[in-house]
Amino acid sequence: MSSVATERVPAPSPPATPLPPRPRRRRRPRAAVVMTHVALLVSGIAWMYPFLWTLGSSLKDTDEFFGRGLNPLPAHLLWSNYQQAWEQASFGTYFVNTLLITIGTCVGTLLVTAMAGYVLARAPFPGRGLFLFLISATLFLPHGYTIIPIFDLMEKLGLLNSLFSIIIVQAAGGVVFGTFLFMGYFQTIDAELEDAAKVDGANFHQTFWRIMLPLSGPMLATVGLFTAINAWNSYFIPLVFTLARPEQRTLSVGMYAFIGENSTQWTLLCAGSIITLVPIIALFVMLQRFFVNGLAGAIKG
Repeated sequence: MSSVATERVPAPSPPATPLPPRPRRRRRPRAAVVMTHVALLVSGIAWMYPFLWTLGSSLKDTDEFFGRGLNPLPAHLLWSNYQQAWEQASFGTYFVNTLLITIGTCVGTLLVTAMAGYVLARAPFPGRGLFLFLISATLFLPHGYTIIPIFDLMEKLGLLNSLFSIIIVQAAGGVVFGTFLFMGYFQTIDAELEDAAKVDGANFHQTFWRIMLPLSGPMLATVGLFTAINAWNSYFIPLVFTLARPEQRTLSVGMYAFIGENSTQWTLLCAGSIITLVPIIALFVMLQRFFVNGLAGAIKG
C-alpha cells in the first residue's frame, strides 16, 4: 500500500500592523527665527558694550575720551596708557597680592568644600537635615551684617593687616555654596565604586582621597573658577582688612589711585580695569569646558 507524502503548507502570517505616522515637527515661522536671532544679537551687544567701551577708552587720550563720548573706537591707539597705569598705581605689587590671595582662597575653599560635600553626600548622620538648613540660611546674610564680628575676630587673632586674614575670610565666604555643589556632584557618582573600594580594604578617608576626589575634576574646576572670580574681583573685604597697610592692597582696591579729590584719570582707570579683567577672562576660557560639565553634574545630582 503506497503512502502519499503530503507537504505541510505554512499558515499565512497575519498582516503587519502599519506603524503610526510620525508627528511632524512644527517648524517655527522664518520670521520668528529671524526675530529671535536679532533679539539675541542685540542683547549680546548691549551686554558686551561696557567692556568694549572700556577697552576702547583705555587706548584714548584725555581729549579724545571726552570728545568721542560713547563711541568705543579710538582714533589713535595709545598703548602707553597701560604702562602708565601699571607704574603709577603700583599695579605690580597689587597684582602679586591679588594673585596670592586668589590662589590661597582657591586652595582653602576647594579642600574644605570637597571634604564637606563628600560627607554630606555619602555619610548620613543624625541632624543632617537641620544642619543643611542652617548652613543654607547663611547664604542670605549680606557681608555688611557680618563684617564687624569677622573684623573683631581677626583682630583678636592678631591677623589684621595681612594677606592671610583676607584669604581666611574670603575662603570662609565661599564654603557653603561650594559644599552644595560638591554634594550634588558626589551624589551622581555610582556607589558601586565605593563598595569595590571597601572590599579592597579602603576606609572612608582613603576612598575619598584616592577615588572620589580624582573623579571630581570637573567640579574642582567649577568651584575653583567661581572662587577665583570672587577672590580676584573682591573689593570690600580687601579694603577693610588692609586699611593700615596700603602696600597689601589688591588690584580692585588699587584702582582708586586714579581717583583724586579734584580730578579722575579716566583713561588710566580704564586701562587698569582691562589689566584687572584680562587674567580672569583667560582663566575662564581655559576652564569653561570643565565648568559646564561640573555645573551640569551638580544640577543633575
